[in-house]
Amino acid sequence: MMISYLVTGKKANVVVIRKVASNIRDSVYLKIQWALSKFGIMDQFTCTVSPFRVTHKKTGSTFFFYGQDDFQKLKSNDIGNIISVWYEEAAEFKNAEEFDQSNTTFMRQKHPDADMVRFFWSYNPPRNPYSWINEWVESLKGLSNYLVNESSYLNDELGFVTQQMLDDIERIKKNDYDYYRYLYLGEPVGLGTNVYNIDLFQALEELPTDDRIINLYYATDVGHQTSATVCLAFGLTAKGKVILLNMYYYSPQGKAVKKAPSDLSKDLYEFVKKTANHPIVGNAQVRQRTIDSAEGGLRNQYYKDYGQRWHPVAKKKNIDMIDYVHDLLAQGRFYYLVPTIKTGLSNCDDLTLFVEEHKRYQFKETTLNSDNPDVIKEFDHSVDAFKYGCIDNAREWKLKV
Repeated sequence: MMISYLVTGKKANVVVIRKVASNIRDSVYLKIQWALSKFGIMDQFTCTVSPFRVTHKKTGSTFFFYGQDDFQKLKSNDIGNIISVWYEEAAEFKNAEEFDQSNTTFMRQKHPDADMVRFFWSYNPPRNPYSWINEWVESLKGLSNYLVNESSYLNDELGFVTQQMLDDIERIKKNDYDYYRYLYLGEPVGLGTNVYNIDLFQALEELPTDDRIINLYYATDVGHQTSATVCLAFGLTAKGKVILLNMYYYSPQGKAVKKAPSDLSKDLYEFVKKTANHPIVGNAQVRQRTIDSAEGGLRNQYYKDYGQRWHPVAKKKNIDMIDYVHDLLAQGRFYYLVPTIKTGLSNCDDLTLFVEEHKRYQFKETTLNSDNPDVIKEFDHSVDAFKYGCIDNAREWKLKV
């Protein structure tokens, strides 16, 4: 759209919006540069990061990037000469009203040569058919002033999808067909009551002899007076497998004297030390220690005792956190070592509860037909720790981000 203005020497502006401004740099900002390179005109533009802008040197035509989370800044900007607005990852927004709040502002700044400001929304449909954006888009189908286009990798005619990507898609298709339909065909396949397919949790009796552990990761869900504290020890292998090596699981239920944060701090330290120095893991380095962001007491106690910080996970809506685990499972890369790497410590060296909690983890049936389905919050301590590990290490574990 902008090119038709550039060739006539006219200035035209495009606004690009993400829900959260911190996601701009590694997503839409780079995507615009990639697209300009495909047209062979990237050298005609300059790029700045503070603020995020991609500007045509000759005409001053600019791609402006904003986050909806700073709505006042977004609303107060007087850009002018706007020809289009793009909402990327539109499913991340709370509801359609968030679009309405800013759309009128941009409509008033229409380019004088444009018949209208054109709005674009792009997103991967959530697997829940009752998600607000799925229902909203469904309501727009057939309206004369909206075009709903549904496409997938099967529609690629320009060779953007590489053979490596096709091989990976085929692997997921064979491993978890429903997840393939959701992730690569964009179909809202629904949820069902069981959150996870336990068949995708692959048991190992011993570590593979043709692979080796290269990095270690720890993920902790902290309990309180009546709930368990869990720490999971994961190993990432050279071939990309994510293997659960051991688990610390302390439940205070039924105990007259419950462990204080100072006790848990010592337990976690010993657990990390024993597993990280186990002969089986060799020279693998501890890459991340992740903890529930709502828990400050144990995190501070651990730093006081040992001078090491646990990283508070950036928690999301539960249904979104579950998707990270689904991604790993569907890729067929998650395993758990049944005998564990032995530590000899109490509350460790047994993964039975990890498997059982994931078997039992279910959605509440009464919330399935809602925008934000809820789960049954019982026996979910290792379940939460697993989610935290997947979210905090998504890039290194090659999960969707």
